[in-house]
Amino acid sequence: MKPTAERQTLKVSVNTAWCKACGICIEFCPKKALGQNADDKAVWKHPDKCIRCGLCEQRCPDFAIELVEEV
Repeated sequence: MKPTAERQTLKVSVNTAWCKACGICIEFCPKKALGQNADDKAVWKHPDKCIRCGLCEQRCPDFAIELVEEV
């Protein structure tokens, strides 16, 4: 899946207060754009690899990830 110009303006936003460090989003990311911080919580580690498919947002059981407009 290639990102459209419209989706290319989106960024992955992780609410670390809600993230329980389960790693589901990291496992489902087809391009391995997500990683973990020192607390094992999800971070958007490789934005250049991200295709903005939204699987991380869909799979997060705690709704801690969303694709938002980059400002």
